[in-house]
Amino acid sequence: MRSDQRRTAWVVGLAVVLAIGCGGGKPQDAGAAHDDPPGTTKPVQIAQAPAAKSGSAPMSTNSAIRGVVRCTGKAPSAQPIKMDADPQCLLQHKEPVSGQDVVVNEDGTLRHVFVYVKSGLEGLTFAVPSEPAVLDQHGCLYEPHVLGVCVNQPLQIVNSDSTLHNVNCKPKNSRGFNIAQPVKGMKSTKTFTAPEIMVKCACNVHPWMATYIGVLGHPHFSVTGTDGRFELAGLPAGTYTIEAWHETAGTQSHTVTIADGETKAISFEFKIQ
Repeated sequence: MRSDQRRTAWVVGLAVVLAIGCGGGKPQDAGAAHDDPPGTTKPVQIAQAPAAKSGSAPMSTNSAIRGVVRCTGKAPSAQPIKMDADPQCLLQHKEPVSGQDVVVNEDGTLRHVFVYVKSGLEGLTFAVPSEPAVLDQHGCLYEPHVLGVCVNQPLQIVNSDSTLHNVNCKPKNSRGFNIAQPVKGMKSTKTFTAPEIMVKCACNVHPWMATYIGVLGHPHFSVTGTDGRFELAGLPAGTYTIEAWHETAGTQSHTVTIADGETKAISFEFKIQ
């Protein structure tokens, strides 16, 4: 009886994916690379390195801003994810899996915080990375939970699970997409054509699955991990607004001025209720 219920839930999930598309359309083919034509939003112009003024020496980019993000107050207890509806999800975990929205490290630092240069790089241009950013679906979770990409950088989406997933992304500034990946090993490549903080992508088959993508016209961003730290390296001297984004705690910002060759440390503190 229980296996029949799981099978029914999986079939219902498949029907949901086939019925739901971005903007009401059907899921797109997941087998082709670069299968999403450019959106209608004008791409951000990008070039190799910070551009020097005409006739001047190349701009030095050896300054950096680094720091840590801490959680203050009593963090909420981790809530276990119920994966019973899909046996393939359960089989991949020996221990209960907790939600990824609030993850506090043992030292009180906070994971999954997107830290980036919000202002201070205006007028400069940067190369589009040719190496793709990778979004994996593994253990019926998105890995990573938060990531950053540059405008027009390839985003390779991979299904590492032996079960159906779909990736439903609804950006406001680029063309959205909803792709189904029913077979393990399937890959799709997408791009975003305009900056946006943040783009949420979700799986309609497994409602606990979500990831957040920061899209920028420059490569100066970082995501905190097991040590709660970040680094924005390779900056030219200047004054910057640095913003930290967390999906439940919101945003905070600091204004930082760095000289040529200087490294400055800053910190953010988020109170999680």
